[in-house]
Amino acid sequence: MHEVGHSQSSGFHPGMVDFDENPYIVIWEVTRACQLKCLHCRADAQNKPDPMELTPEEGKKLIDQIFDMGNPMLVFTGGDCMMREDLFDLADYAIKKGMRVSMTPSATDNVTMEKMQRAKEVGLSRWAFSLDGPTPEIHDHFRGTPGSFELTIEKVKYLYELNMPLQLNTVISRYNYDHLEQMAELMKELKVVMWYIFLLVPTGRGQLDACLTPAEHEKVFRWLYELSKTAPYDIKTTAAQHYRRVVYQQKARENKLTKELGIRYEDTLTKDMASVIDGLKRAPKGVNDGNGFVFISHTGDVMPSGLLPLVGGNIREKPLAEIYRNSPIFKDLRSPDKYSGKCGVCEFRYVCGGSRSRTYAVTGDYMASEPFCVYIPEAMRKKEISL
Repeated sequence: MHEVGHSQSSGFHPGMVDFDENPYIVIWEVTRACQLKCLHCRADAQNKPDPMELTPEEGKKLIDQIFDMGNPMLVFTGGDCMMREDLFDLADYAIKKGMRVSMTPSATDNVTMEKMQRAKEVGLSRWAFSLDGPTPEIHDHFRGTPGSFELTIEKVKYLYELNMPLQLNTVISRYNYDHLEQMAELMKELKVVMWYIFLLVPTGRGQLDACLTPAEHEKVFRWLYELSKTAPYDIKTTAAQHYRRVVYQQKARENKLTKELGIRYEDTLTKDMASVIDGLKRAPKGVNDGNGFVFISHTGDVMPSGLLPLVGGNIREKPLAEIYRNSPIFKDLRSPDKYSGKCGVCEFRYVCGGSRSRTYAVTGDYMASEPFCVYIPEAMRKKEISL
């Protein structure tokens, strides 16, 4: 999931949305074309646009349908969204409707000062690039393209000249796990407003042996929580649902009684408690694949996430709202009580729920337990439930 570059601020908040009816965020893969060859690419991107990708007219019709679903945030992604010729026309169309629009382009020669200026004029107030290592050696290896690190830094400098806020996205994996402190310092040096952390999901080109261990995931989450207290930038996570559980636990341990929220550490979480956890600055309500989140492919397939390649329908055949609200896959994903294994009995299932994408990639069952979580639910510790 990429949440970047809001075109405007409207006070929109995930706690206001009934996820059974409407998503909080919509990702549209406007094209699968990309010049890079990233090791982790979930899209397995290609050099040229697919002739079957949605037309400009279909794109505007899709934007209308998204707007009608409570006007969620809309993110243009790819491949490399900059390889779509009508990208800024689509952005302009959506922004003029009053939508919050963002995009995640690849740092290639397609990103020129002129295009950045055009993006700013259209109303895209923040730009996001990916940076997956503190050195050219690490980043370029991960991105599969020599010179990618230096090109990214060059494009970042363009943003400084245009006075546009910078967001950097990082996929944490075996390749950069030992360099996170350096990455955090680099984020500070580059004056980012947000560091968006992705925990690798082994799908597309992403490989299972590049994932961190469950204990390493936990270590990263605790480190991020401590970093978030002093970092001059915001930190958000994707495919790291159990970070929300860590934030809650750490706050509860620090305060014993979280006075500002009025909840006790020993309280178990219920569905109603999700709105309370939503108040934690960097641990929002449990947006998860198909649950407040929806992905539309370049050919119109509707999926719970780009990292969870299960198709609920196609917008060329059914309206987006019908697919999101009524697809059996989506309805399952919005029912944490139906999760199997420890996720199904975990007291944090409504605010965490585990990464459904990673669960599916590893187990083949999108309702199974998150395989990279060390936490043992209270019900299992008390042996009230045997699994």
